[in-house]
Amino acid sequence: MIHESLKNYIMLLSTTYTIRRTLVIASIAVAVISCKKDGNPNKLPPVSTAAYEGTIDGYKSSDEVYPDNLIAYWSFDDSKNELKSTTAPTTAANDTYVAGGVRGKALNLAAGYLYYATQFQAFKTDALKSFTISTWVKILNNGSKRTMLFQLARPGIFNGNINFALNTQSFPATNTTTLRIQPTFTTVGGGTQDNLNNNLSPTIGMNKWTHLLLTYETSTGVFNIWADGIKVGGFPNRGVGNNLFKSYEPSEIIIGSNYNGIPGKSVNADVSFAPMTGQIDEMRIYNRALPDAQIKSLFNLGKANK
Repeated sequence: MIHESLKNYIMLLSTTYTIRRTLVIASIAVAVISCKKDGNPNKLPPVSTAAYEGTIDGYKSSDEVYPDNLIAYWSFDDSKNELKSTTAPTTAANDTYVAGGVRGKALNLAAGYLYYATQFQAFKTDALKSFTISTWVKILNNGSKRTMLFQLARPGIFNGNINFALNTQSFPATNTTTLRIQPTFTTVGGGTQDNLNNNLSPTIGMNKWTHLLLTYETSTGVFNIWADGIKVGGFPNRGVGNNLFKSYEPSEIIIGSNYNGIPGKSVNADVSFAPMTGQIDEMRIYNRALPDAQIKSLFNLGKANK
């Protein structure tokens, strides 16, 4: 009888130990789990990898790059209208549409231009302080005349508020390794500031789309030139104070020329520019200086026809 009681007591002790051990292990497991870091502390919604399939730098097309700051856009897909305002050109010359654009069709100019004798609201003095101008071109040097790719013109005045000028006179057409880009803008003080890619240059040609882009930031006075996703301007720091950009009113828009290349609109005897020969596509103007990453994205998207 005593032996049997001892046996039962030992079994009871063993069972109690097992239960306590199990409880201790369970407590430790709960503690470990509770101390594990939350991989989503801000409770963000889940992201599907499918949403990024087919994107470039996170974008499905150039249309997704700062759309709220896009103030003017020309796609040149069978239309010369500025698509944000639906403004049609007042006059145009020697212009056609061609297939094989960066996206869809492109504008082909054979010593031609588009002229918009319109005051765009987005380009008024109080509306335009900083800017980005992005476009794709097929162009050659010509050894004799400069090319005005885009001008925010001032009626009756040779230099516009913004002059996106290409020094195509600097080299013969056989030189496709150097394009000098020399844009200028008018200042609060009534003067002119410029930049020039005196060192770096994109490759150009009538069989190659080249991405050209300008940015200006009014808080710093920095005026940059980009070509094919690379910052190429040699003189970006244009200063503040009286050197800041001003978009004088009234203004008009000319693509491919200045006033002296438009019959009946000449303002002086300067013949340094000639109407453009080449192709233009996907011209976009923003009311801010785009960040470097988005500028490179526009280039990468354009290369992919997006």
